[in-house]
Amino acid sequence: MLRFIAQRLVAALITIWIATIAVTLLIHLVPGDPVRIMYSGFQTTEAEIEAIRQRLGLDQPIWRQYLMYLGRVLQGDLGHSIVGNQPVLDTLLQRFPATLALTVSALVIAVVVGGSLGFFAAYRRGTAWDFGAMTLAIVGVSMPHFWLGLLLLFLFSMTLGWLPVGGSGWRNLILPALTLGLATGAVIARLTRSAMIDIFDQDFVRTAHAKGLPKTLVLYRHALRSGLVPVVSMLGLQFAYLMGGAIVIENVFAWNGVGRLAIQAVFARDYPLIQGFILFFATVVALVSVIIDVTYALLDPRIRYGK
Repeated sequence: MLRFIAQRLVAALITIWIATIAVTLLIHLVPGDPVRIMYSGFQTTEAEIEAIRQRLGLDQPIWRQYLMYLGRVLQGDLGHSIVGNQPVLDTLLQRFPATLALTVSALVIAVVVGGSLGFFAAYRRGTAWDFGAMTLAIVGVSMPHFWLGLLLLFLFSMTLGWLPVGGSGWRNLILPALTLGLATGAVIARLTRSAMIDIFDQDFVRTAHAKGLPKTLVLYRHALRSGLVPVVSMLGLQFAYLMGGAIVIENVFAWNGVGRLAIQAVFARDYPLIQGFILFFATVVALVSVIIDVTYALLDPRIRYGK
């Protein structure tokens, strides 16, 4: 098991290392002088522009720029935000709890709603329940996040007045979490249905029924645990998907997380903050993927033994 965890950690570190290369190259993909673009809204002299260029290392060869950036990253220095006028890491850490709360809440909603829908659709396959559940799932997969968010916002905030439009309280979290969770739950519902249908057709389930075991015991103790394995394997990917979706949803619902901060950084041309966000995002997703992979291996020992 320790070897399996070590392999996953090495893979995560490689992912983060590739992200450091990508964010270093990012600033050179921008047409024109990146320093002049970043400080276009400020009154700066040529001497100040040159001093900033030297401070950022942009007057050095690109390989040296990368080594300088990597050295700062290893010390926990992701740069200095131009607009916020504070360290990038501090800025991201201030906003990250809001994004984490949104993402985890959405993931819980997705697993509960999608898992339940897929399970009962598989149990009643071929019935109207199965058809209706999968129709809803297809609609959920096809519907863009922002459109579903606007519909929920119009219904529950503007029409019924049950929930606030924006803010940072727990009631403000409900609509964005529902928007992300329902869309992702549609994917999980389809995956769960497919996995559970395969499990219901397995010999061990038929044997359990033949022995006269209670139906609920067979379903929840034997079938459900085996059916959850492929679903758990997808949670890492779904978490990354939710983190990406949060960038849009946070702006729709004015939720002050790192996703909204990233959009603000793009419009402000705050390249150090954009670079920091990409690297921070990649690190969080890589570490969560390790946790999901380890959980998957605990549920299915064949994974860690490479079978």
